[in-house]
Amino acid sequence: MIRMRIGILGTGHVSKALAPAWARAGHDVVIGSRRPGDPERLAEMKEILAAGVRVEGSEAAAAHAEVLVNATPGADSVALLDTIGAPTLAGKVLLDVAVGFLADGTLSHPVVSLGEEIQQAFPDTRVVKTFSTIDRGVMVAPDSLEGPSTVFLSGEDADAKQVVRGLLTDLGWSGDSVLDLGGIATARGQEHFADLFLAIARATGTYEFGIRVVLPASGTDEVGG
Repeated sequence: MIRMRIGILGTGHVSKALAPAWARAGHDVVIGSRRPGDPERLAEMKEILAAGVRVEGSEAAAAHAEVLVNATPGADSVALLDTIGAPTLAGKVLLDVAVGFLADGTLSHPVVSLGEEIQQAFPDTRVVKTFSTIDRGVMVAPDSLEGPSTVFLSGEDADAKQVVRGLLTDLGWSGDSVLDLGGIATARGQEHFADLFLAIARATGTYEFGIRVVLPASGTDEVGG
């Protein structure tokens, strides 16, 4: 494992799951908060802080990071990244897990994905979309499922994807469970899975499930064949 400096933007459930898991794996993790000194918020993060995670302002977390994780509400993500600024984000791997929803529950990015929007807004940042098809509990504990599951990568930069693969491995995801979908435009499929994800959750009574890509036994079928 290569120890990395990870900054996680957002203080919600996803951030609270990922931060201590990566800290326990040996990474240097900082959570970026818009209110880093808020005593109430820090009290809520007592167990996370005990794992060695620090809480700083969003800009400080981004400046610290080699890999910056966007775990903010998707409808607000680009605006927050704008406050940090393109110069700070340039060259960094930005691991985007967010999905945006409007107040009525519909997707905030029904055509072009949030991942694409971030990449277009910050062309010098290496955006990789992943983890937007599973719940936070499964993100950090893939072995909690009864069988193997698939997670996806979308992005333009091969080296950035390799970095993200390593971070997924540190959370327990095996190499054959990670499927590279291609460029950042394929993030649309990951984000738009949200509607099916919610339908499955309602039907099964749990968010703790995965999906698995199952190929033909012969392995000879081709797309469009």
